[in-house]
Amino acid sequence: MNIQQLQALVVDALEDVKAQDIQVFDTTHLSNMFDRLAIASGTSNRQTRALASSVHDKVKAAGGQVIGMEGGDTGEWVLVDLGDMVVHIMQAPIRAYYRLEELWGDKPVSLEVARKGLKAAKAGKASAEADDEAATPAKPKRTSRRNDSTTEALKPEPPVRKSRSKAALEDGEAPAPAKRARKPAASAGDAAAPAKRSRAAAGSSTGAATSSRSRKPAASSDAAPAVKTPRPRKPRVADAG
Repeated sequence: MNIQQLQALVVDALEDVKAQDIQVFDTTHLSNMFDRLAIASGTSNRQTRALASSVHDKVKAAGGQVIGMEGGDTGEWVLVDLGDMVVHIMQAPIRAYYRLEELWGDKPVSLEVARKGLKAAKAGKASAEADDEAATPAKPKRTSRRNDSTTEALKPEPPVRKSRSKAALEDGEAPAPAKRARKPAASAGDAAAPAKRSRAAAGSSTGAATSSRSRKPAASSDAAPAVKTPRPRKPRVADAG
Protein backbone atom coordinates (compact mmCIF):
# COMPACT_ATOMS: atom_id res chain seq x y z
CA MET A 1 0.00 0.00 0.00
CA ASN A 2 1.53 3.34 -1.10
CA ILE A 3 1.21 6.64 0.72
CA GLN A 4 -1.55 7.97 -1.58
CA GLN A 5 -3.74 4.96 -0.90
CA LEU A 6 -3.03 5.18 2.84
CA GLN A 7 -3.98 8.85 3.15
CA ALA A 8 -7.12 8.27 1.08
CA LEU A 9 -8.08 5.38 3.35
CA VAL A 10 -7.56 7.51 6.49
CA VAL A 11 -9.71 10.35 5.13
CA ASP A 12 -12.47 7.91 4.21
CA ALA A 13 -12.40 6.36 7.70
CA LEU A 14 -12.60 9.80 9.37
CA GLU A 15 -15.49 10.92 7.18
CA ASP A 16 -17.45 7.75 7.99
CA VAL A 17 -17.69 8.80 11.67
CA LYS A 18 -18.40 12.49 10.88
CA ALA A 19 -15.04 13.98 11.84
CA GLN A 20 -14.75 17.79 11.75
CA ASP A 21 -12.10 19.96 10.08
CA ILE A 22 -10.02 17.17 8.52
CA GLN A 23 -6.59 18.29 7.29
CA VAL A 24 -3.72 16.33 5.73
CA PHE A 25 -0.13 17.61 5.47
CA ASP A 26 2.93 16.44 3.57
CA THR A 27 5.86 16.14 6.01
CA THR A 28 8.52 14.51 3.82
CA HIS A 29 10.65 17.68 3.90
CA LEU A 30 10.35 18.10 7.68
CA SER A 31 10.91 14.59 9.05
CA ASN A 32 12.15 11.26 7.84
CA MET A 33 10.00 9.39 10.40
CA PHE A 34 6.65 9.73 8.56
CA ASP A 35 5.47 11.19 5.24
CA ARG A 36 1.93 12.33 6.06
CA LEU A 37 0.18 13.84 9.07
CA ALA A 38 -3.59 14.10 9.48
CA ILE A 39 -5.50 16.15 12.03
CA ALA A 40 -9.25 15.84 12.78
CA SER A 41 -11.59 17.07 15.51
CA GLY A 42 -14.23 15.27 17.55
CA THR A 43 -17.00 16.70 19.68
CA SER A 44 -16.72 14.26 22.60
CA ASN A 45 -14.55 11.56 24.12
CA ARG A 46 -16.77 8.91 22.61
CA GLN A 47 -16.47 10.33 19.11
CA THR A 48 -12.68 10.64 19.28
CA ARG A 49 -12.42 6.99 20.31
CA ALA A 50 -14.83 5.98 17.54
CA LEU A 51 -12.77 7.92 14.96
CA ALA A 52 -9.56 6.23 16.09
CA SER A 53 -11.20 2.79 15.97
CA SER A 54 -12.53 3.47 12.46
CA VAL A 55 -9.05 4.39 11.19
CA HIS A 56 -7.51 1.36 12.91
CA ASP A 57 -10.06 -1.12 11.56
CA LYS A 58 -10.07 0.15 7.96
CA VAL A 59 -6.30 0.19 7.65
CA LYS A 60 -6.06 -3.30 9.13
CA ALA A 61 -8.77 -4.60 6.80
CA ALA A 62 -6.95 -3.16 3.78
CA GLY A 63 -3.72 -4.91 4.76
CA GLY A 64 -1.96 -1.83 6.16
CA GLN A 65 0.26 -1.60 9.23
CA VAL A 66 -0.93 -0.16 12.54
CA ILE A 67 1.96 0.37 14.94
CA GLY A 68 -0.03 1.64 17.91
CA MET A 69 -2.64 3.90 19.47
CA GLU A 70 -2.26 6.38 22.35
CA GLY A 71 -4.67 8.50 24.38
CA GLY A 72 -7.68 6.25 24.11
CA ASP A 73 -8.16 6.13 27.89
CA THR A 74 -9.06 9.84 28.16
CA GLY A 75 -10.37 10.50 24.65
CA GLU A 76 -9.27 14.13 24.54
CA TRP A 77 -6.35 13.50 22.17
CA VAL A 78 -5.97 10.11 20.44
CA LEU A 79 -2.93 9.39 18.25
CA VAL A 80 -2.89 6.56 15.71
CA ASP A 81 0.55 5.59 14.37
CA LEU A 82 0.41 3.98 10.92
CA GLY A 83 4.14 4.04 10.19
CA ASP A 84 4.28 6.28 7.12
CA MET A 85 1.36 8.38 8.42
CA VAL A 86 0.37 9.72 11.85
CA VAL A 87 -3.24 10.65 12.66
CA HIS A 88 -4.11 13.11 15.47
CA ILE A 89 -7.76 13.08 16.61
CA MET A 90 -8.39 15.89 19.09
CA GLN A 91 -11.21 17.76 20.72
CA ALA A 92 -11.62 21.41 19.64
CA PRO A 93 -10.16 23.07 22.81
CA ILE A 94 -7.10 20.80 22.78
CA ARG A 95 -6.56 21.40 19.08
CA ALA A 96 -6.81 25.17 19.47
CA TYR A 97 -4.33 25.08 22.34
CA TYR A 98 -1.56 23.00 20.71
CA ARG A 99 -2.03 24.28 17.10
CA LEU A 100 -0.24 21.45 15.32
CA GLU A 101 -1.03 23.03 11.94
CA GLU A 102 1.55 25.73 12.61
CA LEU A 103 4.26 23.11 13.21
CA TRP A 104 3.54 20.67 10.35
CA GLY A 105 1.32 22.62 7.96
CA ASP A 106 3.82 23.84 5.38
CA LYS A 107 2.50 21.60 2.58
CA PRO A 108 -1.22 20.84 2.94
CA VAL A 109 -2.75 18.08 0.84
CA SER A 110 -6.26 18.77 -0.47
CA LEU A 111 -8.93 16.25 0.40
CA GLU A 112 -9.92 15.93 -3.24
CA VAL A 113 -6.46 14.64 -4.06
CA ALA A 114 -6.69 12.24 -1.15
CA ARG A 115 -10.08 10.95 -2.30
CA LYS A 116 -8.76 10.43 -5.82
CA GLY A 117 -6.09 8.17 -4.42
CA LEU A 118 -8.81 5.99 -2.83
CA LYS A 119 -10.84 5.91 -6.04
CA ALA A 120 -7.76 4.94 -8.01
CA ALA A 121 -7.00 2.19 -5.51
CA LYS A 122 -10.56 0.85 -5.76
CA ALA A 123 -10.47 1.01 -9.56
CA GLY A 124 -7.14 -0.81 -9.62
CA LYS A 125 -8.51 -3.50 -7.33
CA ALA A 126 -11.59 -3.92 -9.51
CA SER A 127 -9.50 -4.17 -12.69
CA ALA A 128 -7.21 -6.71 -11.04
CA GLU A 129 -10.21 -8.84 -10.05
CA ALA A 130 -11.58 -8.60 -13.59
CA ASP A 131 -8.22 -9.71 -15.01
CA ASP A 132 -8.16 -12.66 -12.64
CA GLU A 133 -11.64 -13.70 -13.71
CA ALA A 134 -10.69 -13.41 -17.38
CA ALA A 135 -7.54 -15.45 -16.83
CA THR A 136 -9.34 -18.31 -15.11
CA PRO A 137 -10.89 -20.74 -17.64
CA ALA A 138 -14.64 -21.00 -17.60
CA LYS A 139 -16.06 -24.21 -16.28
CA PRO A 140 -17.92 -26.31 -18.87
CA LYS A 141 -21.63 -26.32 -18.45
CA ARG A 142 -23.20 -29.57 -17.40
CA THR A 143 -25.73 -30.89 -19.86
CA SER A 144 -29.08 -31.88 -18.52
CA ARG A 145 -29.86 -35.60 -18.64
CA ARG A 146 -33.46 -34.97 -19.51
CA ASN A 147 -32.65 -33.00 -22.65
CA ASP A 148 -29.81 -35.23 -23.81
CA SER A 149 -31.40 -37.52 -26.41
CA THR A 150 -28.19 -39.42 -27.07
CA THR A 151 -27.94 -40.70 -23.53
CA GLU A 152 -31.59 -41.73 -23.62
CA ALA A 153 -31.01 -43.66 -26.85
CA LEU A 154 -27.95 -45.43 -25.47
CA LYS A 155 -29.73 -46.64 -22.37
CA PRO A 156 -30.33 -50.45 -22.47
CA GLU A 157 -33.91 -51.65 -22.37
CA PRO A 158 -34.95 -53.45 -19.18
CA PRO A 159 -35.10 -57.27 -19.54
CA VAL A 160 -38.60 -58.81 -19.87
CA ARG A 161 -39.28 -61.66 -17.49
CA LYS A 162 -40.84 -64.76 -19.11
CA SER A 163 -42.44 -67.76 -17.46
CA ARG A 164 -40.97 -71.22 -17.95
CA SER A 165 -43.86 -72.40 -20.14
CA LYS A 166 -43.52 -69.45 -22.54
CA ALA A 167 -39.76 -69.87 -22.68
CA ALA A 168 -40.17 -73.60 -23.41
CA LEU A 169 -42.72 -72.93 -26.19
CA GLU A 170 -40.39 -70.39 -27.82
CA ASP A 171 -37.48 -72.85 -27.67
CA GLY A 172 -39.65 -75.66 -29.16
CA GLU A 173 -39.71 -77.80 -26.05
CA ALA A 174 -42.79 -79.37 -24.46
CA PRO A 175 -43.90 -77.60 -21.37
CA ALA A 176 -43.38 -79.41 -18.11
CA PRO A 177 -46.58 -80.91 -16.57
CA ALA A 178 -48.07 -78.87 -13.82
CA LYS A 179 -47.53 -80.26 -10.38
CA ARG A 180 -50.58 -81.28 -8.39
CA ALA A 181 -51.11 -79.43 -5.24
CA ARG A 182 -50.79 -81.60 -2.20
CA LYS A 183 -53.48 -81.56 0.44
CA PRO A 184 -52.25 -80.42 3.78
CA ALA A 185 -51.74 -83.24 6.25
CA ALA A 186 -54.12 -83.31 9.17
CA SER A 187 -52.51 -82.29 12.39
CA ALA A 188 -52.62 -84.32 15.60
CA GLY A 189 -55.08 -81.89 17.12
CA ASP A 190 -57.45 -82.20 14.16
CA ALA A 191 -57.33 -86.06 14.33
CA ALA A 192 -58.08 -86.12 18.00
CA ALA A 193 -61.10 -83.86 17.62
CA PRO A 194 -63.51 -86.45 16.04
CA ALA A 195 -62.45 -89.09 18.56
CA LYS A 196 -63.35 -86.76 21.38
CA ARG A 197 -66.69 -86.01 19.80
CA SER A 198 -67.53 -89.78 19.45
CA ARG A 199 -66.63 -90.39 23.09
CA ALA A 200 -68.82 -87.54 24.19
CA ALA A 201 -71.71 -88.89 22.11
CA ALA A 202 -71.29 -92.38 23.58
CA GLY A 203 -71.20 -91.06 27.08
CA SER A 204 -74.37 -89.05 26.56
CA SER A 205 -76.22 -92.14 25.24
CA THR A 206 -75.17 -94.35 28.17
CA GLY A 207 -76.16 -91.65 30.62
CA ALA A 208 -79.60 -91.41 29.09
CA ALA A 209 -80.05 -95.18 29.37
CA THR A 210 -79.11 -95.35 33.02
CA SER A 211 -81.32 -92.41 33.87
CA SER A 212 -84.27 -94.12 32.19
CA ARG A 213 -83.65 -97.33 34.21
CA SER A 214 -83.42 -95.63 37.54
CA ARG A 215 -86.70 -93.86 37.23
CA LYS A 216 -89.83 -95.64 38.72
CA PRO A 217 -93.05 -95.56 36.82
CA ALA A 218 -95.53 -93.05 38.16
CA ALA A 219 -98.81 -94.35 39.70
CA SER A 220 -101.76 -94.01 37.44
CA SER A 221 -104.93 -92.20 38.56
CA ASP A 222 -107.16 -95.19 37.65
CA ALA A 223 -105.85 -97.48 40.47
CA ALA A 224 -108.24 -98.11 43.49
CA PRO A 225 -107.39 -96.38 46.79
CA ALA A 226 -106.05 -98.49 49.65
CA VAL A 227 -108.57 -99.50 52.45
CA LYS A 228 -107.45 -99.13 56.08
CA THR A 229 -108.53 -101.89 58.57
CA PRO A 230 -109.52 -100.64 62.04
CA ARG A 231 -107.70 -101.99 65.15
CA PRO A 232 -109.76 -104.01 67.67
CA ARG A 233 -110.58 -102.10 70.86
CA LYS A 234 -110.01 -103.65 74.33
CA PRO A 235 -113.12 -104.12 76.48
CA ARG A 236 -113.44 -102.01 79.60
CA VAL A 237 -113.56 -103.80 83.00
CA ALA A 238 -116.61 -102.83 85.11
CA ASP A 239 -116.08 -101.50 88.62
CA ALA A 240 -116.68 -103.99 91.54
CA GLY A 241 -119.22 -101.83 93.50
